[in-house]
Amino acid sequence: MKQVSQEYYQMMEQLQAVDFVLVELTLYLDTHPDDVEAINQFNHYAKERKQLKKVFESQFGPLLQYGKSYSGYPWNWSDTPWPWQV
Repeated sequence: MKQVSQEYYQMMEQLQAVDFVLVELTLYLDTHPDDVEAINQFNHYAKERKQLKKVFESQFGPLLQYGKSYSGYPWNWSDTPWPWQV
């Protein structure tokens, strides 16, 4: 496996933190569907997640498979490490 930069790990940590917030807000909203503030927070973090993903993938390659992320040229899914390996 090739070495990855400190920036890779920092950005991955940011993505994981935002993912955690989104999971927690989803669980909360399942039982409090009328909480407008929580919905606004969810939408804020969903937008932030989308932006972080775009920046991460432009620098380090795709995060998700099956059409959820674009591939660069040449096909770069064979580049390691994959996100789930770190």
